[in-house]
Amino acid sequence: MDVRRTNKKLFRMILAMGTAGTLVTANVLFTMGTHRHIWSQEDVLTGKLASSIVDTTVEARRGQILDRSSTVIAQEVKAYTLVAYLDDSVRDAKGNPDYVQDAKETAKKLAEVLEGVDEKQIATILEKAMKRGQVQTELGTGTKRLTKDVMEKIEAADIPGIGFVDTTNRNYPTTPYSSNLVGFAAFDEDEQAIQGKMGLELSMEEYLSGTDGRMKYQQAVDGTILPGTTQVYQEAIDGKNVYLTIDSNLQSIVEAQLAKTMQDNNAQAAWALVMEPETGKVLAWGSYPTYDQNTHQEIPSFLDNVADKNVEVGSVMKPFTYAVAIDTGVYNGETTFRAGTFTYTQDPSTGKIIRVPNGTQTDFKPISDALGNDFGEITFDKGLWVSSNVGICELLANYINYNQYVEYLDRFGFFKATEIPFVTEATGVKNVDTAADYLSTGFGQGSSISLLQLCQAYTAIFNDGKMMRPYVVESIQDPDTGTPLKEYEPEVVGEPISAETARKVVDIMKGVTQDGNSGERFRIDGVDMALKTGTGELYNEQTGEYDKTNYTSSVIAAMPADDPKIMVYWGMVSSNITGYSAEPFQEIVKAALIANGVSGANAVQPQNPEQEEDSWDTYEMPSLVNHSRAWMDQELAGKKLNVTVLGDGQSVVNQYPGAGSKINSNSRVLVMTDSASLTMPDMSGWTRKDVTAFWALTGIGVQTSGYGKVQAQNIEPGTPIDGSSDIQVTME
Repeated sequence: MDVRRTNKKLFRMILAMGTAGTLVTANVLFTMGTHRHIWSQEDVLTGKLASSIVDTTVEARRGQILDRSSTVIAQEVKAYTLVAYLDDSVRDAKGNPDYVQDAKETAKKLAEVLEGVDEKQIATILEKAMKRGQVQTELGTGTKRLTKDVMEKIEAADIPGIGFVDTTNRNYPTTPYSSNLVGFAAFDEDEQAIQGKMGLELSMEEYLSGTDGRMKYQQAVDGTILPGTTQVYQEAIDGKNVYLTIDSNLQSIVEAQLAKTMQDNNAQAAWALVMEPETGKVLAWGSYPTYDQNTHQEIPSFLDNVADKNVEVGSVMKPFTYAVAIDTGVYNGETTFRAGTFTYTQDPSTGKIIRVPNGTQTDFKPISDALGNDFGEITFDKGLWVSSNVGICELLANYINYNQYVEYLDRFGFFKATEIPFVTEATGVKNVDTAADYLSTGFGQGSSISLLQLCQAYTAIFNDGKMMRPYVVESIQDPDTGTPLKEYEPEVVGEPISAETARKVVDIMKGVTQDGNSGERFRIDGVDMALKTGTGELYNEQTGEYDKTNYTSSVIAAMPADDPKIMVYWGMVSSNITGYSAEPFQEIVKAALIANGVSGANAVQPQNPEQEEDSWDTYEMPSLVNHSRAWMDQELAGKKLNVTVLGDGQSVVNQYPGAGSKINSNSRVLVMTDSASLTMPDMSGWTRKDVTAFWALTGIGVQTSGYGKVQAQNIEPGTPIDGSSDIQVTME
């Protein structure tokens, strides 16, 4: 090592740093002594330049949250904070007074532009600041971290003395986006920084937040920085980017279908989880009611339905009881039992549960099949198809050993955290000590679990006995280089049952959607599914009683059944337990198959020779940029796509979705041309993601209200639009 060369290099670095510091200090001393700025030579007495150094924070950028295709879920954007100039020497470019002269009049004008601000509060802040002789002041609640649109409206109002300080804010382009899971970040007044407040934004704070830097500069009285006076003496370190396993196209469908579920059924809650059973990778995660992550007002619940709540899930628990019977070698699907009502007693010396004739008086309340159904003498296979509670009681009383059953519950991971990274979760309550609770647990009552536990356990059934831990964070990456700093991989957390048992359970579940069985209405023509429905009672821990009005209704399915690639769990809390539509579940399933490229013969079994094998064509989006309109038309010909061309140019300059993206025959494609002007498109039927893509391509903002798809727009199609256009759409 050349020590002399190293010492010289170090000396030059020290000399450069010292010189920079000396120049800044010299400028301040020169200004104070001569009343002139050393570089601009402006007279500080007439120009009112500040003569002191400002030592301030260089804010680190908070890391982005992105989906598996690098679509932004959460980002830091430029924002604007109102500031009022009070020094009577401040003038605008024409020499006119540009400071606040009348506090009440200024407050009134601001209140006319800014929604929700307190006019009296602003007036009070201004009056107090003026009395104290302040040269400027911020204006409190509702005037900080404003969007560009709001800032431009205030500028247009031309209120003397009102300016802006550039700042940043957290933005969620497609909110609501798994709002309880992703959560939100907001400016913390105590810490004077944007911090995670909920969800992944909170649990991943150490990765997303950066380290602020410091700098000094000389500032004029109007807030401008004097040229040549800035010295950064501590660099800011930006936060890391977090990539999720979520597919945004699928997530948008989930959000829309959960909103529909809530509205159509007057539901109290709804949820959906889409996973790959082979990997545990979560592709979509929805929990309703939801909220707007940009405003984060009126948050209905800080608990996520999927992970944070203990639920008696109902009959979706039954396949696990069947799995225990099969895995222990005591199951014969052709053996019959008498359905309807299970009346029983218990041998006090052995604890054995004994079925007795109906009408016999015992210490236990009889257990009946749901809705008073009596299926008569049926096989155990048929018992799962029609969701017989009595069939479960028969298996637990006469075939399965109590200790074995409890052991298998543990093997399946029930009543303990899944330990999914960065997600808080409930652990459930095991309640199997009495005969009634033991039997009830077998059909999803009595004991409670989290819905995330349920889905983890189902991966064993749908993945040849291997149970996969769910995960939603794909990687944590350096924001500058894209280098992965931490990656998450599929993890086997147990093998509670054999592969043979798993395949047998799946085979039985395939019959649930047959004519006359409990899952008939959930089937999708051509899609080969293994499915189970569930209806569960809601236990109120505060009253110690079950809700007599509302119940959980849910369905879980994997497809294609012979080699499951996708698992969907959808459900709700509602009083409507028999007449609700299967459409939300079906639409989520279709979108999930497309998102993972499962189509054609892999998932679809033709119902007749004329039916096409592939109900939903999938394509890879071609690169259209820098090609002509004619070439684009030829490239997209034959594909069943909804193409919207923006502008009347003859060359493509941008596109959505991006080249290489997976799209299906129902996808919307936006193509931006090299046109000098734009007209308003017909946005009817557009999703929030489509609207966001339009905004990104054109730079023209769109205000959205409601959830679902666009039903109305305030500007007629064909109307000329530009960056000043106020586009508003209503979604339902």
